[in-house]
Amino acid sequence: MSAQQNETGMRIETDILIVGGGLVGLTLGRALALKGIRSVAVDREPAESQTDAAYDGRGSAIALGSKQLLDRIGLWDRIAPEAGPILDIRVSDDDSRLFLHYDHREVGDQPMGWIVENTVTRRALFDGLAEVPGLTLLAPMNVATLERRQDGVAATLADGRIVSARLAIAADGRGSRLREEAGIKVTRWSYGQTGIVCSVSMERPHRNIAHERFLPAGPFALLPMTGIPGHPNRASIVWTERDALVPQMLALNDDAFSAEMNRRFGDYCGRLTLLGRRWHYPLSLLLAERMTDRRLALVGDAAHGIHPIAGQGLNLGLRDVEVLVELLAEAQGLGLDLGSAALLADYDRRRRVDTMTLVAATDGLNRLFSNDIAPVRLARRLGLAAVNQLPPLKRLFMRHAMGTIGG
Repeated sequence: MSAQQNETGMRIETDILIVGGGLVGLTLGRALALKGIRSVAVDREPAESQTDAAYDGRGSAIALGSKQLLDRIGLWDRIAPEAGPILDIRVSDDDSRLFLHYDHREVGDQPMGWIVENTVTRRALFDGLAEVPGLTLLAPMNVATLERRQDGVAATLADGRIVSARLAIAADGRGSRLREEAGIKVTRWSYGQTGIVCSVSMERPHRNIAHERFLPAGPFALLPMTGIPGHPNRASIVWTERDALVPQMLALNDDAFSAEMNRRFGDYCGRLTLLGRRWHYPLSLLLAERMTDRRLALVGDAAHGIHPIAGQGLNLGLRDVEVLVELLAEAQGLGLDLGSAALLADYDRRRRVDTMTLVAATDGLNRLFSNDIAPVRLARRLGLAAVNQLPPLKRLFMRHAMGTIGG
């Protein structure tokens, strides 16, 4: 157990309280436990529902930097068998013959990233809980109230138990209750776009190439996945469409839906055939004005939510984890207060530039490419072709995509 309970079992004492037991919250708890820092994670959803295939249809692009973090905390071996490596990335604008091609060999011998279904990562985190006795997960459970005092925090749970800790972490998503209760303002807007997500079988080998084709409604991404019986060339589709058209697309039968996919992507990979069900998610931007308050730090989607155009959402949250764990471990080693104002100010400062840069980049890219204005279309196509002919600039962009710059 990560926590010490009193004789009645009604009071739990730990170092860190994590509200939210999703991908970022549990990764944080596991990383802290391996540094000797106890934590209690509270999540309203039972583990069984979060690991069900119907819970989440999305996959995440795990950048090289994030993979290295998952490797250090002993999680990657559980994920690797179902992680599809990305060796190359091909970026094109609609049907233009000009394109940008990233080849991983230009910056080393490691893949640029891996496509992993979110349910695979969740199962790895839940299955690995027994390996980290410093982390306790309470789920399904709600935090009824959270009191943040000068000397620590106390959370009253829905069942009456009280969790006392030095610091509270908000890992409770875009609608973070802890962030709102702290009065942390956010910048947010809707893109008027929806991400349609599904898996497909490809007629031709995908050769571990990720494709991003920019269309007037938004990017259409085809991401290589590991094969399954009968479908060795499987890929994840993230199809960005205008909100108004999404109900029509979702109402199509499987054959008609597959035909629409093929019409948008073309025949570069041969025919794409839908596998399984479809999911859809509204696309928006969210940025907290700060990532800390008294005895509180925000991580992941509670702090920032970005457009999936570059596949960096989870990676941004994992970089939050990396920085926060480093600061907390250093404070623990020096016998300092884990929830001090100085530590939190350092965390906010160190995450600000990386976060703002990626928010601005993804928002700007989506606005630049999600239109069909002729002069803009010509300029961006020439821009893609120009970057493709500038190896130093290409390598810089590739290292950003791989997560080896930033944080």
